Amino acid sequence: MTTLYGYFRSSAAYRVRIALNLKGLDYDQAPVNLVKGEQRGDANLARNAQGLVPVLETSEGTQLTQSLAICEYLDEIYPEPPLLPADAEGRARVRALAQLVACEIHPLNNLKVLKYLVGELGVGDEAKLGWYRHWIAEGFQALEAKLTAEAGSGKFCHGDSPGLADICLVPQVFNAERFECDLSPYPRIRGIAANCRALPAFAKAAPEAQPDAG
Repeated sequence: MTTLYGYFRSSAAYRVRIALNLKGLDYDQAPVNLVKGEQRGDANLARNAQGLVPVLETSEGTQLTQSLAICEYLDEIYPEPPLLPADAEGRARVRALAQLVACEIHPLNNLKVLKYLVGELGVGDEAKLGWYRHWIAEGFQALEAKLTAEAGSGKFCHGDSPGLADICLVPQVFNAERFECDLSPYPRIRGIAANCRALPAFAKAAPEAQPDAG
């Protein structure tokens, strides 16, 4: 059985849950509590030397890291339904949208960054929240512009079927809502997120639906 090591509020683990669900795959979950620091414990470091989640352990025992790499692995092994378009230009566009979120927005607002701001740099809660909201706004402004102006957009980030970009978008919207960011300037983002959340694969992957959410 495939096992996903993750945390219910981890954006990266959330992405992989969506991908697994879209593919219709069965998997077990093994929670790693990030708040308690379990990601830095020996067991998790043995799975991932970075001390991060998620880790996807295949039924053959192979351990895979990095959410986008895992999602593309799943797309290669289980090609239906596809997470990437059939054409090279479309694939490049979807990867660019996904990376805008996963590589530009998310790393600046990750838990370990926020903890460093508070613990090592002595930043107060209001300043930390300001940091978070600043990078959400900067990233979402660019993403909203692309989704609005580019012809490839549809009900979802690319066309009318969910894919890799949507897998990245929805967890980031969840986090923005959690930190009470103003999302009113981003109607296209909000609309696409709503379309995604209406699908069972996304609803099943939501943080509040996970076994460790308790």
